[in-house]
Amino acid sequence: MVKDEISRAEELQALGWTAEDVRRYEELWEYRQRWGAINLEPEDRAFLRRAEAALPKRPASGKGAQKKTLQEKSHYRWLAFHLDAMKASPVEQDLAEGEAGAWRILLEQELRVLDHYEPVLGLPDTLKARDLQPLREQWIGEVAGDARLLEFDFAAPLEELRQRESTSWKPLRGEGNDDRRYPVLAGEAAENFRRHIHQELARQIRASFPSLKDSGKPEPPAP
Repeated sequence: MVKDEISRAEELQALGWTAEDVRRYEELWEYRQRWGAINLEPEDRAFLRRAEAALPKRPASGKGAQKKTLQEKSHYRWLAFHLDAMKASPVEQDLAEGEAGAWRILLEQELRVLDHYEPVLGLPDTLKARDLQPLREQWIGEVAGDARLLEFDFAAPLEELRQRESTSWKPLRGEGNDDRRYPVLAGEAAENFRRHIHQELARQIRASFPSLKDSGKPEPPAP
């Protein structure tokens, strides 16, 4: 059986596998990619074989295989999902003109940087993307003191999605984080943060994502 170069967890979800089994497949798949199947327990290797046997067959060569676009990649859709939930929420809908949540600004700029650099967003990139989680918290914390603080339930959109379908997506701010503080910036403060976070994200993503190691693209234009 040909081993897939990217995880196919989303296809298992579409086939009706439980969220627990999908998460187990994704974790085992990532482990095998890094350390090899020989280090897995026999029952884990059997589980992977069963999962891969259930998936539709793909061509052994690259010919005829359809590649996902950047916007179709799971990590990109995960960011866009959380951004859309914020934009549709009453907390954002009720803001005055010129105001925006710091989290909304951050996610908008993160997606903008990804659109510019177009990383592969395979396993090596998504592993490095995890390093952005504590940085997001740090950047938001740096502006929270000068912002108007509202509340947003960061966990609710994902919980609602899980009620409708199986997903292996994780909460934006990590499991068990119940912090609902939602800093809101206005005017010059919002613009300054937008420019600053754009530079920080561009620098971090360009330097850390393996697929961008040999990228010759210039820095993205300022927002």
